[in-house]
Amino acid sequence: MALDLETRLLIVDDDPGIRELTAAFLSQHGYVVDTAAGATEMRTLAARHDYALIVLDVMMPGEDGLAILRSMDRETGPAVILHSVIGEDIDRIVGLEMGADDYVPKPANPRELLARIRSVLRRSQGDRAAPAAAPARAFLRFAGWRLDPVARQLWDPDDVIINLSDGEFRLLLSLVERPRRVLTRDMLLDFSRGPNAEHFDRAIDVQMSRLRKKLARPGSEDLIRTIRNEGYMFVAEVAAK
Repeated sequence: MALDLETRLLIVDDDPGIRELTAAFLSQHGYVVDTAAGATEMRTLAARHDYALIVLDVMMPGEDGLAILRSMDRETGPAVILHSVIGEDIDRIVGLEMGADDYVPKPANPRELLARIRSVLRRSQGDRAAPAAAPARAFLRFAGWRLDPVARQLWDPDDVIINLSDGEFRLLLSLVERPRRVLTRDMLLDFSRGPNAEHFDRAIDVQMSRLRKKLARPGSEDLIRTIRNEGYMFVAEVAAK
């Protein structure tokens, strides 16, 4: 796969007018922008280029945006912003839970979409950037588990890597960095997705449920405790070493 020096984006939408207008606007702001009308064309382009981010329409004929997202590698693949006329909270929650980095309802103001793209790219590039002079990799260790905030990997007490979605990783890191503190849903949203993220309590609850299942071990105490009417608490001691 060829490595693009510029920041390259891909717009996937079955509406040619939206594709052309969005691509033209983003190109004016310094991005290299390709467009695809559906899943087949998208995969052909993705095999040729390294995309930093994909703007993916949800409601498309044939293989829709959620089906495409489900087939993507969310650990090593590009960032994804879902774009859809459906604005119900449950649709946003499903998309975010499946690993999307953001969700923008249609019709979107081009400047809002640009701002969302910049925000997601800042987060993803920050996650991938290594410290300039880090003397050693510090792991966050708790109850036999090991979390690598730089490589974004989690090992269980048996030294098995546990796969986490982007949202699950950010949520776990938010908890592990603040052990034995009660964190409200709003606080967790701010810590894991940034202060400008739209607040959806149910999105946190869904991701929390999935994260708990991945952290569960027979005979062991739950690492995350629900504090009724308040939020959640990470109960284990955490050491950085």
